[in-house]
Amino acid sequence: MPGKHAVLSASSAERWLHCPGSVQLTKDMPDTDTAYTREGTLAHSIGELKLRKQFGIGGPMGPRTYTTRLNKLKKDPLYQPEMDRCTDDYRDYIVDTANALPGRPYITVEHKVDYSSFAQGGFGTADCIMYYGSDLFVNDYKHGAGVPVEAKENPQMMLYALGAVLEYQLFCDFKTIHLAIIQPRAGGVKEWSLSRDDLMDWAAFTVRPAADKATEPDCSEYHSGPWCRWCKAANICRTHAMDVTNAVSDFIPTLPPLLSPEEFGGLLHKLDPLLRYAEKAKAYAVESLLKGESIPGWKLVEGRKTRAWDNQEAAFEALSKAGIEDALLWHREPYTLAQIEKQLGAKAFAEAAGNHVIQKPGKPTLVPEEDKRESYSPRPSVEEDFKQTV
Repeated sequence: MPGKHAVLSASSAERWLHCPGSVQLTKDMPDTDTAYTREGTLAHSIGELKLRKQFGIGGPMGPRTYTTRLNKLKKDPLYQPEMDRCTDDYRDYIVDTANALPGRPYITVEHKVDYSSFAQGGFGTADCIMYYGSDLFVNDYKHGAGVPVEAKENPQMMLYALGAVLEYQLFCDFKTIHLAIIQPRAGGVKEWSLSRDDLMDWAAFTVRPAADKATEPDCSEYHSGPWCRWCKAANICRTHAMDVTNAVSDFIPTLPPLLSPEEFGGLLHKLDPLLRYAEKAKAYAVESLLKGESIPGWKLVEGRKTRAWDNQEAAFEALSKAGIEDALLWHREPYTLAQIEKQLGAKAFAEAAGNHVIQKPGKPTLVPEEDKRESYSPRPSVEEDFKQTV
């Protein structure tokens, strides 16, 4: 994974394509490094190693070298056995794709692509690029579990594909571009294909105009939307703040006094970004005040005090001497299914206790209509199910 990021990077494409003003607004803001991003980087490194071993990328890799490198990655404090299962899924998908082709494809991993002829200074790093004949395959591994990522019309993936087309066009006559998101912890594999001509039209008529606008020093065109989720300026952006805080005021002048179903549906669409914004705004305020900055009308106070032992062992010894039974001091609880699987690893867990695992239906969850999952159908009660079978 490269240390330097392009201003018009592929990973931030959804934002700068929709909100060109955000490029100048955030250019001097530092990148945030969290446990989640570091965990994702580690998982990517494991996945990359497995693909290099599988396909001999960069030269043959013997079992000893592979094991040594893998064990080194596993020593990272953020490593979890689940990463092995997820990156196995990633590797297996690439292997299956390659095996389905008539011959051996060209494969490269963690490959830097350049699309600066359409977006000034634009480049990115694709997880895995493969091509055979007139087919180009661009694959991206996502380790995150919280936000499912779609492959269809995904601008990050399309920019990776654009860079690959530009790099290999002298000796490859691509006709079809295949994009795949491999996200084992949030929906599995998502695929989408488009023609090379459609990709180049998108680059010429969508990417280039947006990139030209975004690189203007005085660009002040801002638009709020889902892309604000990852924007470094989202906490204090005026456009975003006005949009999300208007969630209710948009409907104040509406008559009659009760919202119509259509209006209520529109309101629901605005509530999620409003709640996310509220959390981020509060976190930003606390961070700013801790730095000694001033926010008129607000201050920090000490929160609710908590109690803790200064020395638990000594305290328990004192309680025992006072005649308190151990049963009142200790309790034993089993680990959850997920905790045990995480500690053992998916394979060992499945072999030892997989036949005791059942899938319980999830609770109904409210999502926008465009969500790809099937609509929820209430399950009949035991009594109703019995009546239907009699």
